[in-house]
Amino acid sequence: MSGWLINAYYHNSVTMKHKLILCLFLLLAVGAWGKQKITNEQQARQIFDKAYNQVFGPQGATLHYDVDIIGIYKTHGTIWYKGKKQRFSDERVDTWNDGVTAFMAYRKRRVVEVHDAMSDKKDKYSGKFKFSLDDFSYRVEKHGNNLLLTLKQKKGAKGTIKEVKATVTQGTYHPISLKIKVAFIWAKIKISNFKSGGIDDNMFIFPREKYKGWEFDDKR
Repeated sequence: MSGWLINAYYHNSVTMKHKLILCLFLLLAVGAWGKQKITNEQQARQIFDKAYNQVFGPQGATLHYDVDIIGIYKTHGTIWYKGKKQRFSDERVDTWNDGVTAFMAYRKRRVVEVHDAMSDKKDKYSGKFKFSLDDFSYRVEKHGNNLLLTLKQKKGAKGTIKEVKATVTQGTYHPISLKIKVAFIWAKIKISNFKSGGIDDNMFIFPREKYKGWEFDDKR
């Protein structure tokens, strides 16, 4: 084989190898991009999980809430969470839940009710808002400067919550408001003064000395 033919063959072989390598990289890049591309439902679930964990994660959180259940039941107050612990205060009652025992101090009656921490008997609404995050399909859309997450209960799910509309801030995913549908009833919750983290464990301890002289009603 003549020298120019060898050179031409070698050049073409190298060029072909380069093209094959380039094509391989392009295919890998497209494949990687395809793996990174997620559906609206997957994105919505990721955003909801981040927002949910900012409230109920191990770091704890606090927020002010205004609740309106079809105009029949209205309340407002401040709540603190940390793991299984909970503390809240509204216009009627102050509560402390250390994860084992819940104390509910009713100001007007000067009565402290004592419950097991997980009991649904603490108030008439405790057992009505139960769900699993896997009970729902998820969707996210822009809502002004914020994001609106819509959760709809899947067929066959056993939770009491049928639908949730959650508005969160874009980027930080801080909760702003919730609309929760139980059966045919919608509960509206406005959220303000939200803070995630920095929650002291001592705030969940019932200050028994403050309630000397009050009646204690043990319902455990």
